[in-house]
Order: sequence, then structure tokens, then C-alpha cells
Amino acid sequence: MSQTELEPISPAEAKEMYLNARKGEVSESTLSGYHYRLKHFIRWSKDVEDLDNMNDLSGRKLQKFRAWRRDDGDLKPITLQGQLDALRIFVRWCESIDGVEQGLHEKITMPVLSKSDEQREETLHAEEAEKVLDYLRRFEYASRAHIILELLWHTGMRLGALRSLDLEDYDSDNQHLTLRHRPEQETPLKNGPEGERLVALNPDICDALDDWIEQNRTGIIDEYGRNPLLTTSGGRMVGASIRDAVYRVTRPCYYTNKCPHNRDMDICEAMNYGHYSKCPLNVSPHSIRRGSITHFLLNEVPETVVSDRMNVGQDVLDKHYDKRTAGQKMEQRRKFLSNI
Repeated sequence: MSQTELEPISPAEAKEMYLNARKGEVSESTLSGYHYRLKHFIRWSKDVEDLDNMNDLSGRKLQKFRAWRRDDGDLKPITLQGQLDALRIFVRWCESIDGVEQGLHEKITMPVLSKSDEQREETLHAEEAEKVLDYLRRFEYASRAHIILELLWHTGMRLGALRSLDLEDYDSDNQHLTLRHRPEQETPLKNGPEGERLVALNPDICDALDDWIEQNRTGIIDEYGRNPLLTTSGGRMVGASIRDAVYRVTRPCYYTNKCPHNRDMDICEAMNYGHYSKCPLNVSPHSIRRGSITHFLLNEVPETVVSDRMNVGQDVLDKHYDKRTAGQKMEQRRKFLSNI
């Protein structure tokens, strides 16, 4: 298609149309991910390149964006790859609405990743998890944040699965949760119907859940007539609120009252380090999942059990979640082989 046959559209308008088109096709968390990854391209278009019409986007300009984003964000190759992959899908969609020239998405060059680049290292280790949980159990027992951390660490479930839970999905007598895929009611599971499963809980977790429900949970029904397990005064918790709670309580200064970097905490507040997501030492919900999986494996829970409980394929588990060192794996094998 020639330039004259394209229909003018601004980058920001194209992005909004794209996100709207994907609603109903993907989960809320996936849609939020698209928004986050594409917002840098919109910023570059407006503040750096002065690109106000997607028709003018070219392979050369895409290369300029790639270099700018790598340097502006000081990004690791794996992060840059994720953002460029999202951009490539977006540009391909723009081709379908005559916003850019056909085949333009193929001109986005992806970074070459080494094996170590492919693995994200941010993990909440068991020692730190216990410190956070000990604090919450002592000073914020059965609070919203306490329940979030207990469930994420104990079950290793994804954020989307956690927010999907209803009161009826919790069986206190039989001590388990039921995860259900309900995309038509805005609570899909990552792997769809195959992500549905029963998740066993231990008695201490059940005691905390029972107390949360009886004492602290806000009784509220969502727009689908369901009773969310995790609520705020506004209804079912959204992913951003859960992330914010995790960022808040996993800051070392929060649960130890001191900063490992020896920053004055009042100065941190003034420098915006006090904004939970900006602390360089806290972790995300997915980092808790990664740490939980590793913790189960280090305690010699069979990989097949971990795979089923956390709803992750064993190949993905090995590549992205198992953070045991080679030495730790060797010593675990030694225990099984010592009597042979």
C-alpha cells in the first residue's frame, strides 16, 4: 500500500484503538501489560521524534526508537525484547487498519539473547519471605496485605488467579481453594480452563483466612453478583491494587524499620523512594511466585507436584522459575543416590 492510500491516525489514538480491540480477547493483566509496554513508544513519538501520524512511521524510525528505548531505560536485553515484541504486534495491527505500510512490523529487529538473558533473576528468597510474613503475622494479622502475601507465597499462584477468588472458592472445612476460569466475568485464568484446579492450604493459612473473612473483609458483591474473597471499599481488588500492596510490604524498611542502603527514610520519602513501586529493593507478585516455586523445589517437593500446584509446565518451570543453584541440585540428587 502506498503512502497516499494510508489513513492518518496519531500514535496515541492508534494505541487506544488497539487496546480497545483486544478487550475480551485477553485478560486484564495482559491488557495492562500492553499499555505499559506501548506507552514508551507513545512518549518517544511525542517528546523525541515529533511523530504525530503513524503513516510516517518507517523502518529507520523504528530503529531510532529501538536505540532510544534501550539507552533511555537502561534496559536489559530481555526487557527490551518484551517491549519490542509488543510494539511489533501493535504495528502489525496498525497495518490491518491502513495506519502504516504493509510489512512494516517485520522491520523491527529484536535483540539477540544469551541463555542468561532469557532468565529473569528477581526473586523473593525464603529468608526474606519469612521476615515479611513474620512481621505481618505479628503486627498486621489477617489484614488485606497479610492475606495477599500468605496466599501468594504458600500457593505460588499468579496475581490474576488470586484476584479471581470468591468466598465460595474457599473451603475452610476441607482446607483448599478452587480456581475457576471465568473470562466472561472479568476473572480469567492465565491458562484458561486448564488453569482450573484445587489448591490445598495448611491450617495456619486457613485460620488467617477465616479471621480475615470474619473481621476485616469488606462485605461487597461485584457487578456479576459474586462475593470476592479479596475486597476493598470499591469492590473486588484489581491487579494494580494487589501489586501496590506487595510493593508496600516487601520494602525492607517496612518490615525491618531500616534501609539496607542506609538511606535516611525521611529523605527517601522526599526523593519519592517512599512511593512503593520506586523502592529498588522490594519485589513484585511474580517475584513471590518465582521464589515460592524455588522454595518448594529446595524442600524436595517433586517437580510434577510443583508443576500441577502452580499450573506451570515443567519446561517453563525449569527455564524461568527454578532458581536453585547447580550445587543445590547436586546435593539434592546426592540424597536420593546415597543408598544405591
